[in-house]
Amino acid sequence: MGLKDLIRRCKNQDRGAQEELYRLYAAKLFGLCLKYSENYQQGQDNLQDGFVTIFEKINQYNNKGSFEGWMKRIIINTALQKHRQQKVYDITNEDNIQDEEVEVETDKLSVEFLLECVQSLPDRYRQVFNMYVMDDYSHREISEILKISEGTSKSNLARARMALREKIEKKEHLKNSAQST
Repeated sequence: MGLKDLIRRCKNQDRGAQEELYRLYAAKLFGLCLKYSENYQQGQDNLQDGFVTIFEKINQYNNKGSFEGWMKRIIINTALQKHRQQKVYDITNEDNIQDEEVEVETDKLSVEFLLECVQSLPDRYRQVFNMYVMDDYSHREISEILKISEGTSKSNLARARMALREKIEKKEHLKNSAQST
């Protein structure tokens, strides 16, 4: 069965088709959920809530553009909705922001360690970092979605990068110290 047929069946609330769609995309979308979650359990909750929304809104998908991209947007928005009311974003003057890139030799770091570092960031930093770096949102788009200024988005990104750099440098320092003893 093709994807278009599977989508059509999901639009008709076919439970078997919904289960098949879930099996096809759950693993990939769960990886996306983990990026926007503090931990594994929250990632699972976001995945489940996201799929509920996908099935509720599947009639809005009009077969234009990537279906997977459409689902990713829903998953991201589902994860972000949990944080919108918290108003945890630092307000800063846009003129004081330096948007610097952080270069990391990722081949020396495990994916698990990098995911752990990103998940340990405060929510406001993790969300902006993931949206900008991992999911290619612009600061303008981030500011609209999160209801913050572009300057706050840039500031939170810069602070996320600094925090990640510190965590990675600390791990490298500990690793080097252990090797020299």
